[in-house]
Amino acid sequence: MSNVVDKDILQTGDLSAGHVASPINEDHDEKKTTDIKVSSAAVDQTENLDEALQLVGMERTVNFSEEEYTRLRWKLDFCIPPLCAAVYCTQYLDKTALNYASIMGFPIKGQGYNLVALSFYVGFLIWVFPTMYISQRLRIAKYLGCNIVAWGVIMMLQAIPHTLGPFFVTRLLLGMLESCVAPILILIISMFYKKNEQARRITWFYLMNGTASIVGGFIAYGVSFDANSSIAKYKIIYLLLGGLAILVGIAVLIWMPDSPLHAHFLTKEERIAVVERIRDDQGGTENKTIKKDQLIEAVTDIRTWLVVLSTLLTNIPNGGLANFISTQNFGYTAKQTLILSTPGGLIGIASAVLCGWYSDKKGERVLPIAWALIPTIIGAAMLVGLDGSDKKGALLFAIYIIGAYGSSLAILYAYNASNTSGHTKKVTVNAMTLAAFCVANIVGTETFLPKDAPQYIQGKISILVLLSSQFFLCFILRWINLRLNRKKQKFIAELKAANGWTDADVERERQRHAFLDMTDHQNPYFVYTA
Repeated sequence: MSNVVDKDILQTGDLSAGHVASPINEDHDEKKTTDIKVSSAAVDQTENLDEALQLVGMERTVNFSEEEYTRLRWKLDFCIPPLCAAVYCTQYLDKTALNYASIMGFPIKGQGYNLVALSFYVGFLIWVFPTMYISQRLRIAKYLGCNIVAWGVIMMLQAIPHTLGPFFVTRLLLGMLESCVAPILILIISMFYKKNEQARRITWFYLMNGTASIVGGFIAYGVSFDANSSIAKYKIIYLLLGGLAILVGIAVLIWMPDSPLHAHFLTKEERIAVVERIRDDQGGTENKTIKKDQLIEAVTDIRTWLVVLSTLLTNIPNGGLANFISTQNFGYTAKQTLILSTPGGLIGIASAVLCGWYSDKKGERVLPIAWALIPTIIGAAMLVGLDGSDKKGALLFAIYIIGAYGSSLAILYAYNASNTSGHTKKVTVNAMTLAAFCVANIVGTETFLPKDAPQYIQGKISILVLLSSQFFLCFILRWINLRLNRKKQKFIAELKAANGWTDADVERERQRHAFLDMTDHQNPYFVYTA
């Protein structure tokens, strides 16, 4: 491997005598060093490196105090997480609008309704890989904003049709347009925040699922009282939520930064500080080149497939819970159902906040998932065990605590952000995770069949089995990451001895590896978060 770095553009200084460790595989079979060659004629080669090197050098030349970093983090927090939250809240409202419409006069019933619910995830699955590789080549925040505005328009158009076909097509388009949301938000968070800050920021926007459940419930409840409108109530929902999406999309286009290099609400010194804050995490920021070797590594990494499996196990229940498990099944009226749906949102919010805090505080990613699954497993068991009973209070409690597992997907997002390096690999792993999310929701909607209504006992049993399996899978994922960290520590010690390096030399090499756009397997200094 030869890395060619432009001296003037990348501010590398005199590195002609520098050495860095070469990419290594999981077993560290090849232990060799290679030169970084500096050439003033190599501007066209910078596409192989991280965009951050347009702001900083290969080694840290400017030091910032913790007070300066804290002030900068507060400034980031006032811009990025609120916009991420607005986007995610809007997406969840739009995705679950069908649930509200179903009890407000939606004209499609039975298996036709199942197909309309399914179409969103079909569109999502079709487009999630193309949209992520397109976004890698473009300014990601601008791409995200355009998608949001477009889906707002499509959302409003759903007030027009009355038959299955148009509803199926518009929901399919919504799925396609919304497929870029979570992967892009994860990338943006990982560009601006340290590993021990990422889980909280991701759960901050993810808790908008619970917030949207509350807001959407009250909006639908208010609309349900409009007895004099000439427009069907479900159409009002689509018009309101579509208009909201357009406003959020415009806000993203104006204020969301694409990367530290393009964060125009920061001064140049602050943009440099953003990059220096994350240097030691070895995760990098952005690279516009789609790299074949990183794509191959993403699909051959066992951890990728375990994350995919985790996403399947935790989200197959989601497809059914979002569209078929309702308090109306317990004999409540439509209006009572709308208002009784809000406490479940509070449970989801509390779970996300606690799991995000614990994840960053303890440097753990999979243990919070395991803890969040426990109340969900208990709730699913209650729904199965109390099936057909008249204990409404206990059944309501069960539905509410089932929502605790929702934070597991947020922590899986944080797992990807903290445990994946190399921009193409990040994009691919995030796309695979969201593709699994789609497959899970498609399967989930088909496990809750009309013939099982209204109790859906088979679907409830599936929730219990799948989430119980995921509980044990969490500990396998954790063990693998700890094992890989031990291997890396051993390799660095051997590298240090072979080259006669001091601790200062190791630190210098660690700094030089930070923005080479290497994958987590290639970079021996990358540390996995368990």
